[in-house]
Amino acid sequence: MKARTAPKKRVKRGRHPDQVLSPKKVQGLKKPGRYGDGGGLYLEVGPNGSKSWILRTVVMGTRRDLGLGSTSLVSLPEARKEASRLRKIARSGGDPLSERKRSKVPSFEQAARQVHAISAVTFKNEKHRKQWLTSLNSAFLNFGEKRVDSITRDDLNTVLGPRWETHPETSRRVLQRIKKILDWCKVQGFRTGDNPASDLASFLPPRHNTQQSPHPSLPYQDLPGFIWDLRASKSSAIVKLALEYLILCAARTGEVLGALWDEIDFETKTWTITAQRRRNLTAHRIPLSPRCVEILEQVREYAGEGPYVFPGRRGNKPLSDMAFLVALRRMGRNDITPYGFRSTFRDWAVEQTSFPTAVCEAALAHSVRHLTESQPADLFDRRRQLMQLWSAPFMSRQQPVATEDRLALEGNRLALEAESEPSDTKASSSLIKILWDKMRG
Repeated sequence: MKARTAPKKRVKRGRHPDQVLSPKKVQGLKKPGRYGDGGGLYLEVGPNGSKSWILRTVVMGTRRDLGLGSTSLVSLPEARKEASRLRKIARSGGDPLSERKRSKVPSFEQAARQVHAISAVTFKNEKHRKQWLTSLNSAFLNFGEKRVDSITRDDLNTVLGPRWETHPETSRRVLQRIKKILDWCKVQGFRTGDNPASDLASFLPPRHNTQQSPHPSLPYQDLPGFIWDLRASKSSAIVKLALEYLILCAARTGEVLGALWDEIDFETKTWTITAQRRRNLTAHRIPLSPRCVEILEQVREYAGEGPYVFPGRRGNKPLSDMAFLVALRRMGRNDITPYGFRSTFRDWAVEQTSFPTAVCEAALAHSVRHLTESQPADLFDRRRQLMQLWSAPFMSRQQPVATEDRLALEGNRLALEAESEPSDTKASSSLIKILWDKMRG
Protein backbone atom coordinates (compact mmCIF):
# COMPACT_ATOMS: atom_id res chain seq x y z
CA MET A 1 0.00 0.00 0.00
CA LYS A 2 1.49 3.31 -1.14
CA ALA A 3 2.02 5.97 1.48
CA ARG A 4 -0.09 9.03 1.12
CA THR A 5 1.74 12.20 0.07
CA ALA A 6 0.68 15.69 1.08
CA PRO A 7 -1.14 17.56 -1.70
CA LYS A 8 0.90 20.22 -3.41
CA LYS A 9 -0.02 23.82 -2.69
CA ARG A 10 -1.56 25.51 -5.64
CA VAL A 11 0.48 28.57 -6.60
CA LYS A 12 -1.51 31.55 -7.76
CA ARG A 13 -0.19 32.46 -11.17
CA GLY A 14 -0.81 35.41 -13.42
CA ARG A 15 0.88 37.81 -15.80
CA HIS A 16 0.47 40.73 -13.48
CA PRO A 17 0.59 39.72 -9.81
CA ASP A 18 -0.75 42.30 -7.42
CA GLN A 19 0.85 43.67 -4.21
CA VAL A 20 4.15 41.86 -4.63
CA LEU A 21 6.11 44.24 -2.43
CA SER A 22 6.00 44.54 1.34
CA PRO A 23 7.28 47.29 3.65
CA LYS A 24 10.14 45.04 4.75
CA LYS A 25 11.10 44.22 1.17
CA VAL A 26 10.94 47.90 0.18
CA GLN A 27 13.33 48.71 2.99
CA GLY A 28 15.71 45.88 2.09
CA LEU A 29 16.04 46.54 -1.68
CA LYS A 30 19.40 48.11 -2.49
CA LYS A 31 20.21 47.19 -6.11
CA PRO A 32 19.36 49.99 -8.59
CA GLY A 33 16.39 49.25 -10.82
CA ARG A 34 12.59 49.07 -10.91
CA TYR A 35 10.61 46.60 -8.82
CA GLY A 36 6.96 46.04 -9.69
CA ASP A 37 4.19 45.86 -7.11
CA GLY A 38 1.39 45.24 -9.60
CA GLY A 39 -1.11 47.47 -11.36
CA GLY A 40 1.64 49.58 -12.93
CA LEU A 41 3.12 50.64 -9.56
CA TYR A 42 6.91 50.40 -9.33
CA LEU A 43 9.55 51.06 -6.73
CA GLU A 44 12.52 52.76 -8.38
CA VAL A 45 15.89 52.44 -6.65
CA GLY A 46 18.45 54.97 -7.89
CA PRO A 47 22.23 54.50 -8.23
CA ASN A 48 22.74 56.54 -5.06
CA GLY A 49 20.30 54.41 -3.07
CA SER A 50 17.33 56.80 -3.35
CA LYS A 51 13.89 55.17 -3.52
CA SER A 52 10.75 56.58 -5.10
CA TRP A 53 7.38 55.42 -6.44
CA ILE A 54 6.49 55.40 -10.15
CA LEU A 55 3.09 54.71 -11.70
CA ARG A 56 3.15 53.50 -15.32
CA THR A 57 -0.21 53.93 -17.00
CA VAL A 58 -1.81 54.96 -20.29
CA VAL A 59 -3.12 58.53 -20.45
CA MET A 60 -5.19 59.41 -23.52
CA GLY A 61 -3.54 56.69 -25.59
CA THR A 62 0.00 57.54 -24.49
CA ARG A 63 2.06 55.59 -21.96
CA ARG A 64 3.12 57.85 -19.09
CA ASP A 65 5.29 57.46 -16.01
CA LEU A 66 3.95 59.46 -13.07
CA GLY A 67 6.12 60.08 -10.02
CA LEU A 68 4.34 59.54 -6.71
CA GLY A 69 7.07 60.70 -4.34
CA SER A 70 9.94 59.37 -2.27
CA THR A 71 9.52 56.40 0.05
CA SER A 72 10.62 58.66 2.91
CA LEU A 73 7.44 60.69 2.38
CA VAL A 74 5.02 58.18 0.85
CA SER A 75 4.53 54.73 2.42
CA LEU A 76 3.70 51.60 0.42
CA PRO A 77 -0.04 51.65 1.35
CA GLU A 78 -0.22 55.36 0.47
CA ALA A 79 1.47 54.74 -2.89
CA ARG A 80 -0.99 51.94 -3.69
CA LYS A 81 -3.96 54.16 -2.78
CA GLU A 82 -2.72 57.08 -4.90
CA ALA A 83 -1.89 54.75 -7.83
CA SER A 84 -5.41 53.31 -7.73
CA ARG A 85 -6.94 56.80 -7.76
CA LEU A 86 -4.86 57.95 -10.72
CA ARG A 87 -5.56 54.76 -12.72
CA LYS A 88 -9.30 55.42 -12.35
CA ILE A 89 -8.85 58.96 -13.68
CA ALA A 90 -6.84 57.65 -16.65
CA ARG A 91 -9.42 54.96 -17.45
CA SER A 92 -12.19 57.57 -17.49
CA GLY A 93 -10.29 59.60 -20.10
CA GLY A 94 -8.89 62.23 -17.73
CA ASP A 95 -5.34 63.46 -17.22
CA PRO A 96 -3.99 62.28 -13.86
CA LEU A 97 -1.06 64.71 -14.00
CA SER A 98 -3.26 67.78 -14.43
CA GLU A 99 -5.60 66.50 -11.76
CA ARG A 100 -2.73 66.10 -9.31
CA LYS A 101 -1.51 69.62 -9.98
CA ARG A 102 -4.97 71.08 -9.41
CA SER A 103 -5.32 69.21 -6.14
CA LYS A 104 -1.94 70.45 -4.93
CA VAL A 105 -2.20 74.14 -5.73
CA PRO A 106 0.18 75.90 -3.33
CA SER A 107 -0.51 78.99 -1.29
CA PHE A 108 1.05 82.26 -2.41
CA GLU A 109 3.73 82.07 0.28
CA GLN A 110 4.57 78.45 -0.61
CA ALA A 111 4.89 79.39 -4.29
CA ALA A 112 6.99 82.46 -3.44
CA ARG A 113 9.45 80.35 -1.46
CA GLN A 114 9.73 77.84 -4.29
CA VAL A 115 10.46 80.61 -6.81
CA HIS A 116 12.95 82.09 -4.35
CA ALA A 117 14.78 78.74 -4.11
CA ILE A 118 14.82 78.33 -7.90
CA SER A 119 16.17 81.87 -8.36
CA ALA A 120 18.95 81.46 -5.79
CA VAL A 121 21.72 81.48 -8.42
CA THR A 122 20.57 84.85 -9.79
CA PHE A 123 21.01 86.81 -6.55
CA LYS A 124 23.96 89.17 -6.37
CA ASN A 125 24.76 88.45 -2.74
CA GLU A 126 23.36 87.10 0.55
CA LYS A 127 21.80 90.47 1.39
CA HIS A 128 19.89 90.53 -1.90
CA ARG A 129 18.72 86.95 -1.33
CA LYS A 130 17.24 87.83 2.07
CA GLN A 131 15.69 91.08 0.87
CA TRP A 132 13.85 89.28 -1.92
CA LEU A 133 11.66 87.40 0.55
CA THR A 134 11.55 90.15 3.17
CA SER A 135 10.05 92.57 0.65
CA LEU A 136 7.05 90.22 0.34
CA ASN A 137 6.22 90.20 4.07
CA SER A 138 3.25 92.51 3.59
CA ALA A 139 1.89 90.25 0.84
CA PHE A 140 2.36 87.19 3.08
CA LEU A 141 0.40 88.90 5.85
CA ASN A 142 -2.51 89.82 3.58
CA PHE A 143 -2.88 86.84 1.23
CA GLY A 144 0.05 84.51 1.93
CA GLU A 145 -2.25 81.62 2.85
CA LYS A 146 -4.52 81.99 -0.21
CA ARG A 147 -4.17 79.49 -3.07
CA VAL A 148 -2.36 81.03 -6.01
CA ASP A 149 -5.27 80.26 -8.32
CA SER A 150 -7.52 82.53 -6.23
CA ILE A 151 -5.23 85.60 -6.11
CA THR A 152 -6.98 88.61 -7.68
CA ARG A 153 -6.14 92.18 -8.59
CA ASP A 154 -7.98 93.32 -5.44
CA ASP A 155 -5.57 91.28 -3.29
CA LEU A 156 -2.57 92.96 -4.91
CA ASN A 157 -4.15 96.39 -4.65
CA THR A 158 -4.66 95.89 -0.91
CA VAL A 159 -0.90 95.56 -0.46
CA LEU A 160 0.46 97.91 -3.11
CA GLY A 161 -2.24 100.58 -3.31
CA PRO A 162 -1.52 102.35 0.03
CA ARG A 163 2.25 102.36 -0.58
CA TRP A 164 2.36 103.02 -4.32
CA GLU A 165 2.60 106.79 -3.97
CA THR A 166 4.77 107.01 -0.85
CA HIS A 167 7.18 104.15 -1.60
CA PRO A 168 7.30 103.93 -5.42
CA GLU A 169 10.58 102.09 -5.86
CA THR A 170 9.88 99.47 -3.19
CA SER A 171 6.36 98.96 -4.53
CA ARG A 172 7.66 98.54 -8.06
CA ARG A 173 10.09 95.80 -6.96
CA VAL A 174 7.39 94.01 -4.97
CA LEU A 175 5.04 94.13 -7.98
CA GLN A 176 7.75 92.65 -10.23
CA ARG A 177 8.36 89.81 -7.78
CA ILE A 178 4.66 89.03 -7.41
CA LYS A 179 4.34 88.98 -11.21
CA LYS A 180 7.25 86.55 -11.46
CA ILE A 181 5.70 84.25 -8.86
CA LEU A 182 2.30 84.18 -10.56
CA ASP A 183 3.91 83.66 -14.00
CA TRP A 184 5.72 80.60 -12.62
CA CYS A 185 2.44 79.33 -11.16
CA LYS A 186 0.82 79.56 -14.60
CA VAL A 187 3.67 77.61 -16.21
CA GLN A 188 3.30 74.93 -13.54
CA GLY A 189 -0.41 74.61 -14.21
CA PHE A 190 -1.48 76.10 -10.87
CA ARG A 191 -3.17 79.12 -12.49
CA THR A 192 -5.03 79.89 -15.71
CA GLY A 193 -5.92 83.16 -17.40
CA ASP A 194 -4.18 86.53 -17.17
CA ASN A 195 -1.68 87.47 -14.51
CA PRO A 196 -3.34 90.16 -12.30
CA ALA A 197 0.07 91.74 -11.69
CA SER A 198 0.74 92.35 -15.40
CA ASP A 199 -1.35 95.52 -15.74
CA LEU A 200 -1.86 96.48 -12.11
CA ALA A 201 0.28 99.61 -12.38
CA SER A 202 -2.25 101.25 -14.71
CA PHE A 203 -4.97 100.91 -12.05
CA LEU A 204 -2.94 102.34 -9.17
CA PRO A 205 -2.76 106.04 -8.23
CA PRO A 206 -0.15 108.15 -10.03
CA ARG A 207 3.18 108.47 -8.33
CA HIS A 208 4.46 111.74 -6.96
CA ASN A 209 7.85 112.65 -5.63
CA THR A 210 7.44 112.65 -1.89
CA GLN A 211 9.90 112.96 0.93
CA GLN A 212 7.94 110.97 3.47
CA SER A 213 9.73 108.59 5.77
CA PRO A 214 9.90 105.05 4.39
CA HIS A 215 9.21 103.74 7.90
CA PRO A 216 5.99 105.07 9.44
CA SER A 217 6.65 105.94 13.06
CA LEU A 218 4.72 106.57 16.25
CA PRO A 219 4.70 110.11 17.74
CA TYR A 220 6.74 109.99 20.92
CA GLN A 221 3.84 111.52 22.84
CA ASP A 222 1.84 108.34 22.17
CA LEU A 223 4.57 105.93 23.22
CA PRO A 224 3.57 105.44 26.91
CA GLY A 225 0.06 104.42 25.91
CA PHE A 226 1.45 102.16 23.19
CA ILE A 227 3.75 100.37 25.65
CA TRP A 228 0.79 99.68 27.92
CA ASP A 229 -1.31 98.41 25.01
CA LEU A 230 1.60 96.18 23.99
CA ARG A 231 1.90 94.67 27.48
CA ALA A 232 -1.84 94.01 27.54
CA SER A 233 -1.98 92.60 23.99
CA LYS A 234 -2.60 88.95 23.08
CA SER A 235 0.85 88.28 21.63
CA SER A 236 3.14 85.81 23.40
CA ALA A 237 5.17 87.04 26.37
CA ILE A 238 8.48 86.58 24.54
CA VAL A 239 7.30 88.66 21.55
CA LYS A 240 5.99 91.49 23.76
CA LEU A 241 9.21 91.63 25.74
CA ALA A 242 11.31 91.55 22.57
CA LEU A 243 9.38 94.42 20.98
CA GLU A 244 9.62 96.56 24.12
CA TYR A 245 13.35 95.78 24.26
CA LEU A 246 13.70 96.89 20.63
CA ILE A 247 11.95 100.19 21.41
CA LEU A 248 13.98 100.94 24.54
CA CYS A 249 17.30 100.09 22.85
CA ALA A 250 16.38 102.02 19.67
CA ALA A 251 17.78 99.00 17.84
CA ARG A 252 17.10 97.46 14.44
CA THR A 253 14.75 94.50 14.09
CA GLY A 254 17.43 92.07 12.91
CA GLU A 255 19.74 93.07 15.74
CA VAL A 256 17.14 92.25 18.39
CA LEU A 257 15.88 89.04 16.79
CA GLY A 258 19.45 87.75 16.44
CA ALA A 259 20.58 88.86 19.91
CA LEU A 260 22.72 86.25 21.68
CA TRP A 261 23.21 85.73 25.41
CA ASP A 262 26.96 85.86 24.80
CA GLU A 263 26.52 89.49 23.71
CA ILE A 264 24.96 90.51 27.04
CA ASP A 265 27.20 91.66 29.90
CA PHE A 266 25.04 91.92 33.01
CA GLU A 267 27.93 93.19 35.13
CA THR A 268 28.51 96.30 32.97
CA LYS A 269 24.90 96.38 31.73
CA THR A 270 26.02 96.42 28.12
CA TRP A 271 24.81 94.72 24.94
CA THR A 272 27.53 94.42 22.29
CA ILE A 273 26.48 93.63 18.74
CA THR A 274 29.49 92.18 16.96
CA ALA A 275 30.90 93.51 13.70
CA GLN A 276 30.14 90.17 12.07
CA ARG A 277 26.45 90.46 12.90
CA ARG A 278 26.47 94.02 11.55
CA ARG A 279 27.74 92.79 8.18
CA ASN A 280 31.38 93.58 8.90
CA LEU A 281 30.67 97.06 10.20
CA THR A 282 32.19 98.09 13.49
CA ALA A 283 30.81 96.55 16.66
CA HIS A 284 28.10 98.56 18.40
CA ARG A 285 27.75 98.81 22.17
CA ILE A 286 24.33 99.59 23.62
CA PRO A 287 24.05 100.68 27.27
CA LEU A 288 21.24 98.77 28.96
CA SER A 289 18.82 100.80 31.04
CA PRO A 290 17.34 99.29 34.22
CA ARG A 291 14.14 98.42 32.35
CA CYS A 292 16.14 96.62 29.62
CA VAL A 293 17.96 94.60 32.27
CA GLU A 294 14.61 93.80 33.85
CA ILE A 295 13.30 92.58 30.47
CA LEU A 296 16.33 90.32 29.99
CA GLU A 297 15.83 88.82 33.46
CA GLN A 298 12.17 88.17 32.62
CA VAL A 299 13.11 86.60 29.30
CA ARG A 300 15.25 84.01 31.07
CA GLU A 301 11.99 82.42 32.27
CA TYR A 302 10.96 81.73 28.67
CA ALA A 303 14.24 81.47 26.74
CA GLY A 304 15.44 78.08 27.98
CA GLU A 305 19.04 76.99 27.39
CA GLY A 306 19.41 78.11 23.76
CA PRO A 307 21.87 80.75 22.52
CA TYR A 308 19.24 83.30 21.47
CA VAL A 309 17.88 85.91 23.85
CA PHE A 310 14.50 85.88 22.11
CA PRO A 311 14.04 82.34 20.79
CA GLY A 312 11.22 81.10 18.61
CA ARG A 313 9.17 78.00 19.30
CA ARG A 314 12.29 76.00 18.62
CA GLY A 315 14.89 77.11 21.09
CA ASN A 316 17.74 76.76 18.62
CA LYS A 317 16.30 79.44 16.33
CA PRO A 318 15.37 83.10 16.98
CA LEU A 319 11.93 84.62 16.66
CA SER A 320 10.61 84.92 13.13
CA ASP A 321 11.28 88.19 11.30
CA MET A 322 7.48 88.46 11.05
CA ALA A 323 6.91 88.33 14.83
CA PHE A 324 6.86 92.11 15.38
CA LEU A 325 4.70 92.83 12.34
CA VAL A 326 2.16 90.24 13.48
CA ALA A 327 2.18 91.72 17.01
CA LEU A 328 1.51 95.21 15.64
CA ARG A 329 -1.25 93.87 13.43
CA ARG A 330 -2.95 92.17 16.41
CA MET A 331 -2.91 95.54 18.14
CA GLY A 332 -4.55 97.12 15.09
CA ARG A 333 -1.43 99.20 14.39
CA ASN A 334 -0.96 98.73 10.66
CA ASP A 335 0.06 102.39 10.51
CA ILE A 336 3.53 101.88 12.02
CA THR A 337 6.51 99.57 11.55
CA PRO A 338 9.06 98.14 14.02
CA TYR A 339 11.84 100.12 12.37
CA GLY A 340 9.81 103.32 12.77
CA PHE A 341 10.44 103.31 16.55
CA ARG A 342 13.99 104.46 15.79
CA SER A 343 12.47 107.59 14.26
CA THR A 344 10.28 107.95 17.37
CA PHE A 345 13.39 107.81 19.55
CA ARG A 346 15.29 110.36 17.45
CA ASP A 347 12.37 112.82 17.40
CA TRP A 348 12.12 112.56 21.19
CA ALA A 349 15.87 112.91 21.74
CA VAL A 350 16.14 116.00 19.54
CA GLU A 351 12.96 117.75 20.72
CA GLN A 352 12.78 116.78 24.40
CA THR A 353 16.41 116.57 25.56
CA SER A 354 19.48 118.78 25.47
CA PHE A 355 21.84 116.02 24.34
CA PRO A 356 24.00 116.93 21.33
CA THR A 357 23.02 115.55 17.93
CA ALA A 358 26.21 113.46 17.92
CA VAL A 359 25.03 111.55 21.01
CA CYS A 360 21.58 110.91 19.50
CA GLU A 361 23.10 109.68 16.25
CA ALA A 362 25.58 107.45 18.07
CA ALA A 363 22.69 105.87 19.99
CA LEU A 364 21.22 104.87 16.63
CA ALA A 365 24.58 103.46 15.46
CA HIS A 366 24.83 106.14 12.81
CA SER A 367 28.27 107.39 11.85
CA VAL A 368 29.22 110.38 13.97
CA ARG A 369 31.22 113.06 12.19
CA HIS A 370 33.10 116.13 13.42
CA LEU A 371 34.20 114.60 16.73
CA THR A 372 37.05 116.21 18.57
CA GLU A 373 40.06 114.12 19.52
CA SER A 374 39.03 114.29 23.17
CA GLN A 375 35.60 112.75 22.48
CA PRO A 376 35.24 108.96 22.58
CA ALA A 377 34.05 107.59 19.25
CA ASP A 378 30.86 106.04 20.58
CA LEU A 379 30.07 108.59 23.33
CA PHE A 380 29.15 105.64 25.51
CA ASP A 381 28.79 107.37 28.89
CA ARG A 382 26.60 110.12 27.44
CA ARG A 383 24.51 107.53 25.63
CA ARG A 384 23.94 105.64 28.88
CA GLN A 385 22.42 108.77 30.39
CA LEU A 386 20.28 109.26 27.29
CA MET A 387 18.96 105.69 27.22
CA GLN A 388 18.15 105.74 30.93
CA LEU A 389 16.16 108.92 30.44
CA TRP A 390 14.40 107.33 27.42
CA SER A 391 13.27 104.23 29.30
CA ALA A 392 12.56 105.77 32.72
CA PRO A 393 8.79 106.27 32.11
CA PHE A 394 8.38 102.59 31.33
CA MET A 395 9.83 101.14 34.53
CA SER A 396 6.35 101.13 36.04
CA ARG A 397 4.20 98.15 35.11
CA GLN A 398 1.04 100.07 35.95
CA GLN A 399 -1.28 101.43 33.30
CA PRO A 400 -0.79 105.15 32.58
CA VAL A 401 -3.49 107.05 34.43
CA ALA A 402 -5.90 109.11 32.33
CA THR A 403 -6.58 112.76 33.25
CA GLU A 404 -10.02 112.11 34.73
CA ASP A 405 -8.63 109.20 36.74
CA ARG A 406 -5.84 111.38 38.09
CA LEU A 407 -8.46 113.84 39.32
CA ALA A 408 -10.30 111.07 41.10
CA LEU A 409 -7.12 109.78 42.72
CA GLU A 410 -6.18 113.27 43.85
CA GLY A 411 -9.60 113.69 45.41
CA ASN A 412 -9.20 110.49 47.37
CA ARG A 413 -5.74 111.61 48.49
CA LEU A 414 -7.09 114.89 49.82
CA ALA A 415 -9.86 113.06 51.65
CA LEU A 416 -7.32 110.80 53.38
CA GLU A 417 -5.18 113.77 54.37
CA ALA A 418 -8.24 115.40 55.90
CA GLU A 419 -8.53 112.57 58.41
CA SER A 420 -5.23 113.59 59.98
CA GLU A 421 -5.62 117.36 59.74
CA PRO A 422 -6.57 119.65 62.67
CA SER A 423 -10.25 120.22 63.19
CA ASP A 424 -10.12 123.77 61.88
CA THR A 425 -8.96 122.54 58.46
CA LYS A 426 -11.16 119.48 58.21
CA ALA A 427 -14.12 121.54 57.05
CA SER A 428 -12.26 122.90 54.03
CA SER A 429 -10.86 119.44 53.27
CA SER A 430 -14.33 117.94 53.43
CA LEU A 431 -15.54 120.59 51.03
CA ILE A 432 -12.69 119.67 48.63
CA LYS A 433 -13.75 116.03 48.84
CA ILE A 434 -17.33 116.93 47.96
CA LEU A 435 -16.15 118.91 44.96
CA TRP A 436 -13.99 115.97 43.74
CA ASP A 437 -16.90 113.61 44.16
CA LYS A 438 -19.06 115.87 42.02
CA MET A 439 -16.38 115.99 39.32
CA ARG A 440 -16.27 112.19 39.32
CA GLY A 441 -19.92 111.85 38.70
